[in-house]
Amino acid sequence: MTDSLGYRMKFGVIAPSTNTSVQPEFDDMRPVGVTNHFSRIIIPDTPVHNDEDFNNLVMGIRAATMDAIDAVKTCSPGAMVMGMSAETFWDGKERADKLQAEIMERAGMPVAMGSDACMNALKCFGDIKKIAVITPYMPVGDQQVERYFTDCGYEVVQVKGLKCKSPMLIAHETEKTLRDAINEVNDPSVEAIIQAGTNLAMARVGGIAEFWLDKPVIAINTATYWHALRMNGIEDKVQGFGSLLSHY
Repeated sequence: MTDSLGYRMKFGVIAPSTNTSVQPEFDDMRPVGVTNHFSRIIIPDTPVHNDEDFNNLVMGIRAATMDAIDAVKTCSPGAMVMGMSAETFWDGKERADKLQAEIMERAGMPVAMGSDACMNALKCFGDIKKIAVITPYMPVGDQQVERYFTDCGYEVVQVKGLKCKSPMLIAHETEKTLRDAINEVNDPSVEAIIQAGTNLAMARVGGIAEFWLDKPVIAINTATYWHALRMNGIEDKVQGFGSLLSHY
């Protein structure tokens, strides 16, 4: 017997309690027979004014992550998806790989993680070397994302951090703001644009921008859900979120 709705896959998804974007975006990408089951990393919506505040936010997410994993395991998912991103970039690729191993050990199942998903997504588009990045973060967070991609062999030409004033307020950034950020970081030397921060609702905007700019614009929620599907043998193509999901 299999789950009546998630008869192909049940994903356990962990995301901060302040995040209102990753759940609807993942659900919009969900193929028939695949279900998403969310567990919240409980954190306060603490104001973020500077690097110290942002660092404290990330440490709060880190402290509550394992409890969220334990909670969602009770629905017996087939794989775990990390619907949060800052922690997955923190302290470079070596630390990210260690984090993924720790979560896999705790979860007892495959884990799709945003930083790793973005790296795998970039490989679909050929020999890309120069990228630009958009985040909702303070400068300390931007530096961590840049460090991760540099560790992976990419040259980060430009980073645009939106410096959002609280974790919940990240989701209040408009599509116009995201469009303008894409245009700001784009230049002829940039071969692909990556967006970090799962509470930035950029999946749809990224797909539109990719068409006009004629280069990959990869939203982290799109990359993470694509990676979760493909690493679990689900090859359905999904329209509306760019070429990553529709072609690869």
